[in-house]
Amino acid sequence: MSSAPEEISVPLSTPSLRGNEGAYVKECIDTEWVSSGGAFVERFEEAVAAFVNRSYGVATVNGTAALHTALLVAGIRSGEEVLVSDLTFIAPVNTIRYVGAWPVLIGAEPQFWQMDPEKVAQFLAEKCEHRKDGVYNRRSGRRVSCILPVHILGHPCDMEALLELARRYDLIVIEDATESLGADYRGRRVGSLGDVACFSFNGNKIITTGGGGMLVTDDPAMGERARYLTTQAKDDPQEYVHGEIGYNYRLTNVQAALGVAQMEALPELVESKRAIAEHYSRAFAQVPGVEPMRQASWATSSWWLYTVLVDAQARGEDSRALMRRLAKAGIMSRPLWQPMHLSPAHRDVESYHCEVSARLHERALSLPSSANLTLKDQRRVIDTVAAPGP
Repeated sequence: MSSAPEEISVPLSTPSLRGNEGAYVKECIDTEWVSSGGAFVERFEEAVAAFVNRSYGVATVNGTAALHTALLVAGIRSGEEVLVSDLTFIAPVNTIRYVGAWPVLIGAEPQFWQMDPEKVAQFLAEKCEHRKDGVYNRRSGRRVSCILPVHILGHPCDMEALLELARRYDLIVIEDATESLGADYRGRRVGSLGDVACFSFNGNKIITTGGGGMLVTDDPAMGERARYLTTQAKDDPQEYVHGEIGYNYRLTNVQAALGVAQMEALPELVESKRAIAEHYSRAFAQVPGVEPMRQASWATSSWWLYTVLVDAQARGEDSRALMRRLAKAGIMSRPLWQPMHLSPAHRDVESYHCEVSARLHERALSLPSSANLTLKDQRRVIDTVAAPGP
């Protein structure tokens, strides 16, 4: 018989709902605007788009729906290929398959753990053939049409290098910024850099609508088409005429009401995340065998989940042993996602130099990072990590 699970008193990442959330949700209930129509949906779209300096925002039921819609409005077609981060949650890779396209998994760089632009450049230069109508993967014969970098853990990818490659090879860029709302890249907000970008507002993200996501863009045609597709592609809402296959992807007014209140608190939430990260980084710099998360000189991370690398030889325990020891102390932690090149769901997908991704997965452990994490609990996490292993 297995033992009962430990009681977790310091969770990994919980929402902070201390502002106008209750008042705005009550307004939805009082006015009976609780479904996918209502003023808060538009307010939320405008707030997020304005924050990331975009012209259009389209709210969706979750981040995965936003990514699926982004691929559709970007014109990614069945049989094409999308270069995507190997070290990521599975959603962006899944959505590439939703549209009938094929992911090519690009490995991470070792310093900041993001999609490696040098590997992208090498793949396009060495593994692809350049024709009048685009760039083609020599191995598969498929046209490469898009780069989909995933800004993981709150830190930006090196977008300048990726955008230059996109211009050179005439590729669409879709940013998956689901984990990095509030981060900056060379003075520009993450989500403002690609042709289109996507966010998630799941319960563990920097802001939350319970579920929810959003697509943002400056392209009016993309923005309007995203709105059209996410509302079941209605051409005549009175007679229920649908010009093509659409999706029931719109966010509800109740969720958007939470989002409006959360956006009001976003600067404070990001500032709290940064303070927690600074505290952790100072402390773990003194702990042998624990490598603190880094921030590039060209980036200002939003530090969604503070993550360390554990050197098993120096510590006498690997990342999973440390995770179990933290759990026994009531502290939640978790490893990074299984890299996509190791995922059984994507066993038939091409990958390119994913060795760093595999090493990071083996060594990385994400620690409690809630914006409302108290100093006492931060110290408890630090002391438990620093304590000798078994």
